[in-house]
Amino acid sequence: MIQKVHAFIERHQLVPENSIVVVGVSGGPDSLALLHFFANLQKEKSIKVIAAHVDHMLRGKQSEEDLLFVEEFCKQLHIPCESIQINVKSYQTEHKVSTQVAARKCRYAFFEKVMEKYQAGTLALGHHGDDQIETILMRLVRGSSPIGYAGIQVKRPFNKGTIIRPFLCVTKDSLLDYCKKYNLQPRNDPSNEKDDYTRNRLRHHVLPYLKKENNNVHQRFQHFSEKLTEDEALLEELSIQKMNKVIKRKEPKCVVIDSAEFKTVPMPLQRRGIQLILNYLYKDISPDLSSIHIDNLLSLLANDYPSGSLHFPNGLRIVRSYNNCEFTFSEKEAEPYCYRISDEGKVCIPNGYILQSEIAQEYPSKLRGPHIFIIDPDTVELPLEVRTRKSGDKMALKGMNGTKKVKDIFIDEKIPRELRETWPIVTDAKGNILWLPLLKKSSLEAANSSKRKYIILKYKH
Repeated sequence: MIQKVHAFIERHQLVPENSIVVVGVSGGPDSLALLHFFANLQKEKSIKVIAAHVDHMLRGKQSEEDLLFVEEFCKQLHIPCESIQINVKSYQTEHKVSTQVAARKCRYAFFEKVMEKYQAGTLALGHHGDDQIETILMRLVRGSSPIGYAGIQVKRPFNKGTIIRPFLCVTKDSLLDYCKKYNLQPRNDPSNEKDDYTRNRLRHHVLPYLKKENNNVHQRFQHFSEKLTEDEALLEELSIQKMNKVIKRKEPKCVVIDSAEFKTVPMPLQRRGIQLILNYLYKDISPDLSSIHIDNLLSLLANDYPSGSLHFPNGLRIVRSYNNCEFTFSEKEAEPYCYRISDEGKVCIPNGYILQSEIAQEYPSKLRGPHIFIIDPDTVELPLEVRTRKSGDKMALKGMNGTKKVKDIFIDEKIPRELRETWPIVTDAKGNILWLPLLKKSSLEAANSSKRKYIILKYKH
């Protein structure tokens, strides 16, 4: 076993010489064997080893005894030990996540602190070949991202350093034999014996059948993981190149893509492109996010219907409107407004524009464009107002007979749904719609005449 692990470490270049390595230690056989292995590796690699243990306070006195056991074991090996007790149940209640997710987040947050304290570049964890099989099977059953199907990564970025898993090349039985050989006497977590979790059910009922077929099945799964990871690295690079042409706007909590351009991207890269966006927005990807969410999003983008929306975990909203698709964590809904427009003054519109009113003593013949509206005060009832749309809004369009619904104007002009809620509508005191800035003017706009007074409305940034 030791030779296999040494070869695995060298092949993947997991442990740089003269480095500082934090080893996550629960007290179980996997992590205890890992710490013992690294204690012996110190001289060979000229490395410094630090142990890190978390008592999740889920098993009362038993887990507290695990903490004391790990601390004593580290003393025997002359290895510094950083340990902590964290009330995972409180974290779970506060953040409304599962026990497993809460425990993992608390554990990894502590590992980060230990790495920063010792300026360590490597975190070593005791996941082994059987864990790899269980993880890949779990993700195949539940659904995952393309890279998720590769299972546990041998090496991946973490904090300002790297997580490594040197035991992925060996089985649980090998580690138990290692513990017996060196009389390590690890602690056992009774929750591992229960069938309450999917992983445990796979471990107890599926894994034995796979090992009957091939006793080295863990090697086949690890080979699959590594090859899939290599393929994913190439496909991700291609996805980045394609998505650079698709993304129209990118902010910390909002990404907007061109859905028409996105449809031209090959399907294998579409999935990975969506995953890139989600990884960017979530930072730490939500455990509640599944392949079903991705499938629903791809359907939304492929649909011929011009608009639609989806709600993803942790408040992420995805809104498609014509050729725009917005991913946003903005929870604030657009609020209706109504402001009076004075003869000379400015109104700040919530969408960031300004509506400015001026008095002219003659017809401003040089002022033209969709951002200008000219009013004859004698033909409309003052004061003027600017407001958001209402159900049933209609206006008499300039140069046309009859009226047209504002809703239909927005659709014809392909105004995104989220912008319609705050688009300004200028009316007179009777409620007649005079102007939709930048879009349409009513038949009530003033024509050139001999009058000596006009109101000029300007819509600008």
